[in-house]
Amino acid sequence: MKIAVASPPIPESIQDGLVQLEKLVKAAAEGQAEIICFPESYLPGYPGMPYTEADRSAEQLQIALDRVCQIAATYGIAIIVPMDWHFEEGIFNLAYVISAKGEILGYQTKNQLDPSEDQIWIPGKERHLFEVNGLKFGIAICHEGFRYPETVRWAARKGAHVVFHPHYSGSDTEGMNLTEWGSKENPYYEKAMLMRALENTIYFASSNYACQYPESASAVIAPDGTCIVHESYRKPGIIFAELDPALATGFLANRFKEELYH
Repeated sequence: MKIAVASPPIPESIQDGLVQLEKLVKAAAEGQAEIICFPESYLPGYPGMPYTEADRSAEQLQIALDRVCQIAATYGIAIIVPMDWHFEEGIFNLAYVISAKGEILGYQTKNQLDPSEDQIWIPGKERHLFEVNGLKFGIAICHEGFRYPETVRWAARKGAHVVFHPHYSGSDTEGMNLTEWGSKENPYYEKAMLMRALENTIYFASSNYACQYPESASAVIAPDGTCIVHESYRKPGIIFAELDPALATGFLANRFKEELYH
């Protein structure tokens, strides 16, 4: 199966985000990808990005989700769209999975928050496996995939061929000027991507924003821990990868002796 991973620019508003999303979805569909993943909290944007509080209202988020469903159906491609979402308990950081027919297949909440996010979102409590055209996958959001490898191993042990990893690392205002993907001088994020694939023998597909000072670039990692493809730093766009589910055996994940850690 061919997948696409998006690296959109930081959205100026929820409407700008939808415009960028449709542009990248259209390109992914033209490239014959069957699913595309966007970065963490893409609609309306991660806290601190230049959207208004009105964009984060329950009403505007519902309108945006309805529009993403229409876009998925129009272009015939499944979409993973991370969003803020209002529930009775509070606001969750989650990722909706939408089918190529525009149907909502479910969502994955971010259950392990970064300490800086404790006052922004409330943590979820459940993990889910999804399937699109025979491709089984889990979703680990940002901090989860970087610092809580158990989130990825859970999906691998449940039969996932790939774990999608929407995240945000970097800034549009200040930071390092990275030049080589995976360099030993870079922050650890890209090394963690390699490990999440290698230690579980599955694919790992990570999506970041195309900000001016990124701390990582979007990438797809093979089950043997090699980087299949990565985006260029600061470049908005999409990357494609052909996944062979037969190679995503989950071999190392399934050798984990869970009974030793109770």
